[in-house]
Amino acid sequence: MADITSRTIGYICPHCRNSVIAARSTFQLTASASCEIPCPCGKSSLNIEYLLDRFRITAPCVACGDRHTVTCPAEAFLSRKALAFSCQSTGMDCCYVGEEGAVFAAMERLEKATDHLAQEKDKQSEEPDTFLNNLVMEEVLAELKDIAQRDGISCTCGSHRWKLQVNFSSIDLFC
Repeated sequence: MADITSRTIGYICPHCRNSVIAARSTFQLTASASCEIPCPCGKSSLNIEYLLDRFRITAPCVACGDRHTVTCPAEAFLSRKALAFSCQSTGMDCCYVGEEGAVFAAMERLEKATDHLAQEKDKQSEEPDTFLNNLVMEEVLAELKDIAQRDGISCTCGSHRWKLQVNFSSIDLFC
């Protein structure tokens, strides 16, 4: 059974590019109006505000270097296995909240994506990639097309009407 008495929060500092992962009890998160998770380098921090029925998270973004603010229902923030909050500009995740194992796994994937981006910037190719990894994205899109042709995609509400949004490092399917 999952331990929902604590939440693990993770992000990558856009300044030093190190992962910052911290655990906070639900008591810590709900007993005070705000909580800060600073990077040891001192140049960034993630802020969480408790607003009784929701949380407001302001996270630094390794993809664009800016800070993003998102609001999440308190029930989802405190009970979901994992939540990912993304950069509106790039579609790349900027922070995670959830169970320890799920957050660590997501952070590992984000570290790899960040490393890949850094390598691509170092190359400074004349023609930038359309996606984080063009080959993987082409394979995923082809597989989604095959599944869609078999009418194999549906929403949790049961609807077979869906839309697709392709981002730099992810694909969003929504009803």
